[in-house]
Amino acid sequence: MEFDLGTDLYIAYVVFRSRKGFCMTRVLEELQLLGYRDGDTLFGAPYDPRHAPPLPGQPSQVFSDYFARFKVLVEHASKKNQDKPVILVAHSFGGMATLKFINWTPITWRKKFIKHLVLISPTLPGGFMEALTNLASGPKPLVVPTIPRLSLRPMWRTFASALLFLPSSPVFGHMPLVITKNKNYSAYDYKDLLPAIGLKTEVVERVLSMKLRVDAPMVPTTYLNGVSVQTPEQAVYWDGNFNVAPKNVYGDGDGVMNLVSVLALVNDLRRQQQANIHFKFVKIVNTTHSNIVVQEHSLKKIMYEILEANR
Repeated sequence: MEFDLGTDLYIAYVVFRSRKGFCMTRVLEELQLLGYRDGDTLFGAPYDPRHAPPLPGQPSQVFSDYFARFKVLVEHASKKNQDKPVILVAHSFGGMATLKFINWTPITWRKKFIKHLVLISPTLPGGFMEALTNLASGPKPLVVPTIPRLSLRPMWRTFASALLFLPSSPVFGHMPLVITKNKNYSAYDYKDLLPAIGLKTEVVERVLSMKLRVDAPMVPTTYLNGVSVQTPEQAVYWDGNFNVAPKNVYGDGDGVMNLVSVLALVNDLRRQQQANIHFKFVKIVNTTHSNIVVQEHSLKKIMYEILEANR
């Protein structure tokens, strides 16, 4: 495919984590091989993943400030490149933060400054099972050598983002999420489940008040996600002991994000097609949530979609 670097501007939404699989290093390397230059035609907008994007009635000063800085960066990058619109690329939590950012901006601003949005395995507003087991038994994403997950659990529970993506009842319905010998808990049972795993009353009330919803961004969008990977969809704590890792029952997804929640987001984003705004969903078989930005066959698909957006 022919590729003209001058046709557009690309902004990488970069996530810096301790594990290489969770960062955009390989994507950035591929873009630099094509001639993109850091601070010139390639920009990063790292964020603090402890914080949650603002919710209606529960504003986040951290993210409000971040969104304001992100907006200035987009405008600066566009001006630096002959007022061309930008392509935003975001992975994991960055994907959800970027969606929230775009919906925070006026439609007229989006039409002027954003040419395309490329979402790579975004964290899902409909929730996913690992978010629940992270709260119950300690976080898998937070890796600190020599410190067990259970010891990290109190700190994890202080993060606003840790409470944000519990499996939601509209997506997961009445399916048991947590199974014990005495009681099963679905997404309708958080009032009982969250105190059972040891969350304080004020935290439970905050979780129950959250109604995370993401509207279609109303800009051309491509969404890539892994599928056909064993993904926990039920957790068995048979003895009711949440201080141990659960035995999992698996379904489809990317190893972290459940397919049922992926498809729910696809349906939400697809609504912008009614306004004749481009939306494309790309499934990548046998690709995990973290490896999608690392392994060769998925990286090729990501680069193809970025270049396609830049034609």
